[in-house]
Amino acid sequence: MNTLPPDPRASASAAAYDLEQQPYGLPVGVYGPGAFGELMRYVLAVVRRNRWLILAIIGLALVAALVTTMLDTPRYTATTSVQINDQSEQVLGEELDDQSAELSKATDVERFLNTQVDIMRSRGLAERVARRLQLIGGERFYAAMEVAAPDQSMNEAERREQAIKLLQDNLTVTLPRNSRIATVSFSSADPDLAAKIANAFAEEFIQANLQRRFDSSAYARNFISEQLEEARVRLESSEREVNAYARNAGLIRTRDTSSGDEKGAGDSAANSVTTSSLMQINAAANTAKADRIAAEGRWRAIQAAPLLASQPVLANPTVQNLMTSKAELEAELKKNRERYLDDHPSIQQGEAQLATVSQQLNAVANNVRNSIRADYNAAVAAEQRLSSQVTELQGATLAEQDRAVRYNTLAREADTNRSLYDGLLQRFRELNAASGIATSNLAIIDRADRPLEPSSPNLIVNLALALIAGIGVAALVVFVRDQMDDLVRIPEDVEEKIQLPLLGIVPNVEGDDPAVELADPKSAISEAYGSLRGALLYSTRAGLPKILVVTSAQPTEGKSTSAFAVASGFARMGRKVLLIDADMRRPSVHHRIGNDNRRGLSSLLVSDDPAGSAIVKAALPNLDLLPSGPIPPSPTELLTSPRMAGLLDEFAGQYDLVMVDSPPVLGLADAPALAALADGVMFIVESERGRRGALKTALKRLRSVHAVLLGAVLTKFDPDKSGNRYSEYYGYSYYRYEAGEGAAA
Repeated sequence: MNTLPPDPRASASAAAYDLEQQPYGLPVGVYGPGAFGELMRYVLAVVRRNRWLILAIIGLALVAALVTTMLDTPRYTATTSVQINDQSEQVLGEELDDQSAELSKATDVERFLNTQVDIMRSRGLAERVARRLQLIGGERFYAAMEVAAPDQSMNEAERREQAIKLLQDNLTVTLPRNSRIATVSFSSADPDLAAKIANAFAEEFIQANLQRRFDSSAYARNFISEQLEEARVRLESSEREVNAYARNAGLIRTRDTSSGDEKGAGDSAANSVTTSSLMQINAAANTAKADRIAAEGRWRAIQAAPLLASQPVLANPTVQNLMTSKAELEAELKKNRERYLDDHPSIQQGEAQLATVSQQLNAVANNVRNSIRADYNAAVAAEQRLSSQVTELQGATLAEQDRAVRYNTLAREADTNRSLYDGLLQRFRELNAASGIATSNLAIIDRADRPLEPSSPNLIVNLALALIAGIGVAALVVFVRDQMDDLVRIPEDVEEKIQLPLLGIVPNVEGDDPAVELADPKSAISEAYGSLRGALLYSTRAGLPKILVVTSAQPTEGKSTSAFAVASGFARMGRKVLLIDADMRRPSVHHRIGNDNRRGLSSLLVSDDPAGSAIVKAALPNLDLLPSGPIPPSPTELLTSPRMAGLLDEFAGQYDLVMVDSPPVLGLADAPALAALADGVMFIVESERGRRGALKTALKRLRSVHAVLLGAVLTKFDPDKSGNRYSEYYGYSYYRYEAGEGAAA
């Protein structure tokens, strides 16, 4: 027997075939070039193969939708719209302005609007509507909701929960992304009740919002009222402590608490009676000192100058008048002296008058100077008295300041409590003034009217949904069926399900005898076997194997026809071919040449006759046949004998190709024994019959004897039954076109 090294495209390719190259169970080539087109062709083929199942599922879905629509009770949907503004409540005053400004941000506004939508869908609002419209236990409401009225066994809580759930389940609240107008819709079998409930939801939503604002304001008022009372008690206590300490310490303070401003220690000292007296006496002492300095200056000036030369004396009006009279008397006396003697009465009278005036002038001047001196002495005395009082009050003030340290602390605490009390009192007044003013940021835009036409059921929509659902279910069923289908139906199944390279595809032949089609070189089956011969020529590294075994998993899959067709084809190509019928249980080769099968392979295996003694010449040149011969009692023993191996080696030396038509693999030991002696094995798989489990079992038996598996041939393949994809993709339409064209010609 001629021995060849294993070919990587044969046993190696089969052993190393990797399922990961076909992800998701799709055919080989779907993920290569033109993947989308391949995938679509594959899908169309699956759809064509399961078209009646798909149509049945879609038809059932449409019928179910039609029946459901006709039997369904009409329901009406009433819709009202509510505008939602993003203004915030001010409960505690202006310090919340910064928080309200935060709502102007886009994210906060969106969060606020979504919160309002959730409130409209809340259980609390549904309960308010149910209580307002008296829906709990109402027969009309349950009839409109198409549910049975609650029986007597249900308590009040269960009835309330049932009504709330019905309201929430039939309520729809939508808020467009770029709008602040929310639509509130309610559906029921009663159009009037649907409109009434929709409007009630909108109204209760606004009312609940106002109630929440009032409740929050009331809470703030109560809280501030409590804080105000506590501040009043603290203020009263602190005021009493201040007065008690001032009485015990002998401090007299004039505290101004009307403004409510907190005063420091300096202000408290300024309000002390002692401090006020010190400040007043000190100011008077400073004034007296200034007066004394001025009087001393005047006295020093008049004391150093002659009596009638000082300015204060000369400025005196009496002095000025006397000096004028004196000047006049002196002038008149001088004039009389020129006329009379000294003892003249006129002269003596003039001298007497002049002496009197001079004496008066000196007296007045002395009086002026004495008055300035008296002013000076009085200023000195006043300064001394005030300075003494200032010194005395300074000591008293310092002593009082030591005693006022605790007083100042108590006074500051009292002022702080008064400021807090005044602030809380002002806020409390503001809250009381604003409690009766409740502005709402919600408004009803359109109220719900009684719906004129039912919103459901919608026949067109239901049919469209049923169509989509039917297509989806059909796709799922077809996908599951396709994935669970273990039949080898299409060429891709060969490589996907049994992990063998595909050598060729043989189409199905109309009629029982394919010999007629094989006789026509332009027929589809002839072209298919021609392609198979081309694949066998390159199936090993050395080309066409010398000994080629043809087998299948089960009988009647076309292995004998394939063996004869391939052998005949190589013979026509000029190759010397021997076809051996090794199926000693159901032989068929002798029927093709009209041989009686009295002598054949079994005859050679049980005797020492020459190998060529049982060979029969066929009508086709270069083709010899070796029938199976008489059926032996134990074909397996003959096929596994050394004589069989020797015959194959001898035939391999005489022929270019020795083809062995082997029995099926399953249930028999003949095929594995022959496969172990061959240079290659061609595995035949019948389309729409071969199952993955059986085929894998057969291949496992062949691999157990280290057979060289060249690949598989898919026989009896109907491209039209499997989908237009295969008739077009594998060229069968071309074969038919050419055959038809030839016939017409």
